[in-house]
Amino acid sequence: MNLDQYLPVLLFILVGIAVGVIPQVLGWVLGPNRPDSEKNSPYECGFEAFEDARMKFDVRYYLVAILFILFDLEIAFLFPWAAALKDVGATGFVAVVVFLAILVVGFVYEWKKGALDWE
Repeated sequence: MNLDQYLPVLLFILVGIAVGVIPQVLGWVLGPNRPDSEKNSPYECGFEAFEDARMKFDVRYYLVAILFILFDLEIAFLFPWAAALKDVGATGFVAVVVFLAILVVGFVYEWKKGALDWE
């Protein structure tokens, strides 16, 4: 067995590590570090950090996150279809129309159940 066959694999691994590590090191070394109270304040969830990280909070955060992931992933299935639209023909078009109809039915169901209301 010749070790020259593994040179491209080794180079691929080294370049992959370099592409992942070098920008992080450059950002850490060259990036500005000027923290202030606004930058260190809590964000996204809206709660002040005053208790344990395992405190209870409203289940609507989970619901919104799950619905976002659900609909986001379903929409992501449309990109490969759009790229291959000429190749899939009428059968592929009908399949995507059925898929979108199911997606719209699910969205209307969530809307009617009040899952998208925040009050």
